[in-house]
Amino acid sequence: QVKLVESGGGLVQPGGSLTLSCGYSGGTFSNYAMAWFRQAPGKEREFVGSIVRTGISTPVADSMKGRFTISRDNAKKTLYLQMNGLKPEDTAVYYCAARNTFFYSGTQKDYDYWGQGTQVTVSA
Repeated sequence: QVKLVESGGGLVQPGGSLTLSCGYSGGTFSNYAMAWFRQAPGKEREFVGSIVRTGISTPVADSMKGRFTISRDNAKKTLYLQMNGLKPEDTAVYYCAARNTFFYSGTQKDYDYWGQGTQVTVSA
């Protein structure tokens, strides 16, 4: 059974940086397209970005462009989200997700497995 575990969240000041990790177990990581989503308080879960097994990633959502970068290490079975220039509006629970296909998707229902989420709070 595939299991995803996010880590690296926390409290950070505006303008700061965090790197989230998503550890994968239970299958062949390189077979999966991976993605990050986030859900802010009182809002729907939104797509952050995704990456296929070759390391090609989608552009992240406009509000995160130029600040967030998605990457993966297939040998370590880990997905990353590097976040720079954090803003209070980036406060959310961040989730990683996996789908057993080469192709990425920005749609939640296309993903087969989800982590439990990690909280990111951006506040002075």
